[in-house]
Amino acid sequence: MKQIIHLPIRLILAVSFSLLGVMNASAIDINIHREPLTITAPTLEPKIDFAMLNRNIYAQNDSKSLTDFDQLIRTTDYTYSSDILAHSLSTDGKYKLTWMRTNPDVKPYKFMDDLTFAGIPVFVAGIIAKGEKKSFRQNTKDNKHTLLTDFKTGIDDYTQFFGPVTTTGLKLAGVEGRSDWGRYLASTAMSYAFMAGFVNSIKYTAKEMRPDGSTRNSWPSGHTATAFVGATILHKEYGLTRSPWFSVAGYGVATATGVMRVLNNRHWVSDVLSGAGIGIMSGELAYAFSDLIFKHRGLLRGDISSNKSIIDHPSFFSISMGIGFGSKKLDFDMQNLDLDFDGYEDGDKNLNLRFGASTAVGAEGAYFFNKYIGVGGRLRVNSSPIKGWDGIENYAWIDLIESLYGNDYQADANFQKFIDGDANSQALITDASFTIKSDHLTEFAADLGVYFNLPLSKRFAIGSKLLVGRSIMQEVDLNATVTGGKRLLDLGDFIEGTDDDKVFLKAKPTPGTYTSEWDYFTLGGNNTMKFGTGISLTYAYKENYAWRLFLDYDYTRKTYTMTYNPAMFAFDAISLGLGDESASFSELLEGEDLSDLIERQSIKKNRHTFILGGSFTISF
Repeated sequence: MKQIIHLPIRLILAVSFSLLGVMNASAIDINIHREPLTITAPTLEPKIDFAMLNRNIYAQNDSKSLTDFDQLIRTTDYTYSSDILAHSLSTDGKYKLTWMRTNPDVKPYKFMDDLTFAGIPVFVAGIIAKGEKKSFRQNTKDNKHTLLTDFKTGIDDYTQFFGPVTTTGLKLAGVEGRSDWGRYLASTAMSYAFMAGFVNSIKYTAKEMRPDGSTRNSWPSGHTATAFVGATILHKEYGLTRSPWFSVAGYGVATATGVMRVLNNRHWVSDVLSGAGIGIMSGELAYAFSDLIFKHRGLLRGDISSNKSIIDHPSFFSISMGIGFGSKKLDFDMQNLDLDFDGYEDGDKNLNLRFGASTAVGAEGAYFFNKYIGVGGRLRVNSSPIKGWDGIENYAWIDLIESLYGNDYQADANFQKFIDGDANSQALITDASFTIKSDHLTEFAADLGVYFNLPLSKRFAIGSKLLVGRSIMQEVDLNATVTGGKRLLDLGDFIEGTDDDKVFLKAKPTPGTYTSEWDYFTLGGNNTMKFGTGISLTYAYKENYAWRLFLDYDYTRKTYTMTYNPAMFAFDAISLGLGDESASFSELLEGEDLSDLIERQSIKKNRHTFILGGSFTISF
């Protein structure tokens, strides 16, 4: 092998001395007639003689030949060792699927090498958040109507398996990761076994009711635990050995899975946080036991080496998840609306909305000029469930009628017939249902600012930031759907009773039905500037990987506007007629601005938000 390596050097030296001789001859003007010198360098390609290997290894079984072969391999650039060659080479010298192939150049991991314990604080955060366990729907057997969200997605049933599917796909495609198949499958099996044991033992002991009231197995979230254990497997196999962006993709999809479980109303924030913690812990624990059991066997690639420590070179990109606390309530005085509340108890004259603990997910990054200061930005979604919908429902049924006539309508002789109909027609309202189009008050925020880093040791650093950004609020919608019997108002009666608030009571029941759907109630905040800061503790468990625990604070002043529109169904229910021709008011007023008919109330309020969470961080 040394002769093969030295041959190109000899050729280069020969050419150099020949050229040197020619230049010397020219310098002393010696006229020598000669043909041009041409040298062709042979193409050299290192190869393994498989026939020789087969003879040496398979025909001879003495330990000396195996030892000599192992020594030969270790002195070259090839990474196959003799104890696994029988698995990686068939007798005809072709590559085939291997089970426990080992790269001798990879340093074996010790039991505690890769245990970060990052899952423990995430799990504990879920326990802290368990106080948020009251259903904001507050459905009871006494409620006539059920408030149900129409946000439904089944994507989370598939994204929970993103980690193992991606990892297995990469291996099948021939992309070498940390482990060969035997070690990988063992680590994966242990990861899911630990996760299933932790999740199910807690689920069926705690017996927490789900937000949708379906079953008592809410805490912790199995989907989220499955997603995060898969993300940890992808992180171990390819994130640490190939590219940190594999880790970012895995934990990013796992975070999205947890958020969808909350938005689908299948889990509380606390369920998702605890599930994420269990998933991370299970994956790390399984790989630690694999290191203990298999030692060096089945290892193909070691961790990516970097000359830049995330502590001293803190430029970073991170994905985060946390739980938000802060502004807890919005109180609207319903007496300020143009509605009659004489028949209500004092407590029912206010609409009190309460915010539960919010789910916060985000992506953040910064470029540092040195190890102390840099600039960067953050994108974050902060979604808060709203409690107090029963207050809206208290108004809903009666206000469908009272909003038209006030509470003195019963004194009118035409009222009962208008409401109940007759033998040839149905009641004005036969059914009413309410659907929450968005059951969380969600804030989208983008921030830019200055980031600070203070190294404490080779593993730990404290960070901070000062940010300015924009807050965009998505409104909450409560839709009403009302069905019932149609009413017909004679044009002449309508013209005569223009100044009469009860003119619609003259509308007569008529055959036929209507269905009306509209925004019964909305709540939203205006788009505003926001200011933020925060403090973080970074633990660098690898040179360019870290877990970060953070506490952020954001401030903004918003104007929250409530719109209340209980009577819009009447435009579909009542038609205006002349002779044999008729048309509903919604048809007659199509395209017209009806905003004056909608009741509005606004509240200005300072919004203070504290977010406690963790992030997976990579340096660049």
